[in-house]
Amino acid sequence: MKISEYLKRRNVKRFSLFVVIAFVFLIFSKLSNDYKQTINLKVNLINIDDEIILNNDSLNTMEALIEAKGFALIPFVFKDSKEVVLDAKTDIVTMPDYYIFDVQKHRFLIEGQLGSAYKVLSLKPDTLLLSYSTRASKYVPVVIKTSVDFAAGYDIIGDYELSIDSVKVVGSSEKVNEIQSISTEELTLQEVNSNISRSLNFERLQDIEIFPKNISVKAEVKRFTEGTIECPITIINKPDNVEINYFPKTVTITYYVDLDNYNAIDASDFRVECDYEALVDDQSFLVPKIVKKPEFVKRTAMKQKRIDFIKL
Repeated sequence: MKISEYLKRRNVKRFSLFVVIAFVFLIFSKLSNDYKQTINLKVNLINIDDEIILNNDSLNTMEALIEAKGFALIPFVFKDSKEVVLDAKTDIVTMPDYYIFDVQKHRFLIEGQLGSAYKVLSLKPDTLLLSYSTRASKYVPVVIKTSVDFAAGYDIIGDYELSIDSVKVVGSSEKVNEIQSISTEELTLQEVNSNISRSLNFERLQDIEIFPKNISVKAEVKRFTEGTIECPITIINKPDNVEINYFPKTVTITYYVDLDNYNAIDASDFRVECDYEALVDDQSFLVPKIVKKPEFVKRTAMKQKRIDFIKL
């Protein structure tokens, strides 16, 4: 290769590098200047009541003329809008069917969210009207659905504990009026031998929204055992002029209780009654019922289903 050709190639590379550097400096110089630009500010309204639906979403915008360095305006090359968050409880005046936002009065909110890199020159309109519709709503009780299989000798203490006992349902008046309760999705567990703590969603209902969207479910799980105890029978509603003799005088109650409370059980914790007024025609036996038991006892049963008697 000739020396002249080599020098020419080196000069071309140097010239190209100079052009690139000069272009970069030009761009930085331009971007360092102040420019004016009009952008759209889209309103995002928070803390709205569950029953509210905003209408005419495309109209819920403001127009801002801003001034900023070219660097700060680069994001608006790709989009000409920015979201502005407004609080329906503190920034907005509520009227029937629409919200009122005083743009000029709350100019400081917009400037604060745009940031110090942008100078707001003007805002349109002076007042923004945000129309809305109101849906029907009411609170209904929560019903938990369970399919829980406990390990042998285990069960829950008491009932399932729910984080809330009712939810708000929102929708058309016709749909809302039909709803009397809301069921959870089924809690399905197998071989449970420890405490339960789960989050459950609610059943899906067409054209109905539920608030909140889920619920926490807890239950204390302990070892259980069976016990038996003899309990005397009490006859109630027997006329004073009627004397009877009945047998047996006691019944055997089988109960299911957690191990911690097993030794605390006493016969006086139970009450078994036979209602004399419940006799039908010439019926010769009374039906015993357990009318009192300790709260911590899970379930009970009686071996004797009938108490024979004779009138004296």
